[in-house]
Amino acid sequence: MQSEGKSLIHRLRSYRLIRNLLIGFILVSIVNLIFSSLFFTPKMFRLANENRELKLKYEVLRSRIRNSQSKLEQIKHRDNFVYRPLFSTDTLSIEGIYNPYEESKYAHIDGGNYTPTIRQAWEELDQLARSLYLQSKSMDELQLLSRDKEKFSTAIPAIWPIDRSKMRNKIGAFGYRMHPVYRRWKFHSGVDMPGRIGDPIFATGDGVVESVDYSRARHGYGTQIVINHGFGYKTRYAHLNKIHISKGDTITRGQLIADMGNTGVSTSPHLHYEVIYKRSHVNPINYFDRNMSAEAYKSLMNQIQEANYEAE
Repeated sequence: MQSEGKSLIHRLRSYRLIRNLLIGFILVSIVNLIFSSLFFTPKMFRLANENRELKLKYEVLRSRIRNSQSKLEQIKHRDNFVYRPLFSTDTLSIEGIYNPYEESKYAHIDGGNYTPTIRQAWEELDQLARSLYLQSKSMDELQLLSRDKEKFSTAIPAIWPIDRSKMRNKIGAFGYRMHPVYRRWKFHSGVDMPGRIGDPIFATGDGVVESVDYSRARHGYGTQIVINHGFGYKTRYAHLNKIHISKGDTITRGQLIADMGNTGVSTSPHLHYEVIYKRSHVNPINYFDRNMSAEAYKSLMNQIQEANYEAE
């Protein structure tokens, strides 16, 4: 009996000890929870400092991105308004270069406390990367132009394709105009120069004859010539009567290449003349005698009207 009593007392002491330990652990946990909610622990201080440092680094990164973008804009300005005018070439354009990325590209950074800051930095970096790519391609093109400047100066279509003194009426304008048959606005990809059948047509720049079409059909451009001048430039001479050159011939600026006609869909004898740069039609008027005075250019503009010498 005495041994059983001692065993019971021993077990009770053990239970009390375990109970007291559990109560102490719970009290310590509660105190720690209350303390951590009211005061920063060393670990929380460290995490807070790391977060502040991370946020500061992103702000510094964004500042450097903006500075780089600003410097790139200065280079772009010199490219478009200093270097390219020296070579008489148009601004380089890459289709889709400014289109934003899909939202899914940034999905992996959503959901965090600093998502707006991180995402904005990523978007600015992507924009900078695209701008750098475009500018690098533009500089590559300028480098090639600088090597071939002399060749380029004779290749660019820079003279009138007809004798202006033989022009019988005003120039048919480039751009959208009212269609004479369908009575709706339609894009006109070149300029029309009215004259007489047989008037001489001249190449506006050095190049190679890319195609010749002798069609006399009453549709489309009729008899026409396309000359490839290189450097992204091509010219088209349409509604011709007679052609004096052949496909593959090397042509020099001012060379007689054809006679004016009235072939294809044409309401009266005229030359339909196009300048094509990198597969896009540009206004040929901007390439006529680049050294003309402001008064001469204004006079030329007054000679242009929405005339319709074609009915296509």
